[in-house]
Amino acid sequence: MNVVRSLLFYLGFSLATAIYVIILALLLPFPARIRNSTLTGWSGFVLWWLGFSCGLYYRVEGQENIPPGPAVVLVKHQSAWETIALQRVFPAQTWVLKRPLLWIPVFGWGLAMTRPVAIDRSAGKKALRQVIEQGTKRLRAGLWMIIFPEGTRVAPGEKGRYAIGGSMLAKQAGVPVVPVAHDAGRYWPKQGFAKKPGTITIAVGPPIDTRGRTAAEINREAEAWIEGRMATL
Repeated sequence: MNVVRSLLFYLGFSLATAIYVIILALLLPFPARIRNSTLTGWSGFVLWWLGFSCGLYYRVEGQENIPPGPAVVLVKHQSAWETIALQRVFPAQTWVLKRPLLWIPVFGWGLAMTRPVAIDRSAGKKALRQVIEQGTKRLRAGLWMIIFPEGTRVAPGEKGRYAIGGSMLAKQAGVPVVPVAHDAGRYWPKQGFAKKPGTITIAVGPPIDTRGRTAAEINREAEAWIEGRMATL
């Protein structure tokens, strides 16, 4: 039954994505914030459809920890779910992502219109400079930056190496880091088609002040909060 319900979800997801990409293309002459608002509408529909078709819902803890101005969000990466849901949790935003994602038909085209920082992960220091330079511009334009510090999806119970780029960006731009943990991988697995019914918890941690601190210190505190919270989800 989960497979059938997941198939129904993907049918609705694909149709909605195609429609919204067309709308985003028509909005290209307008400011990025308008396109971001449209993308938020898409994510809202997808999350509603996910609940209707698969019985998979979510709840947010720690919304009071979201600061009033732009910040760098460092978040655990377990599935595609959080790339959708974070659009409903935080204000107008964009992401640091792998450049090949922009090549995905329809979905990637929509991503490209949100002004992401698309990097070649094999580029090393060049990619890090790109994150800091372009990310700072996005933050100063009022957009939040969403970064998966482990770089790739990890299964529940696993942990990757936390790259320092997000913390360096936050320090350079003078904005706080907001750590985020969630258990989406239990319901929307890294590999596998079927979605499991239930309620995903997404936990927003207290903002980490970057003033007067090194990027390494900021990164360690964010990692400690995220992994500590993951152990309780």
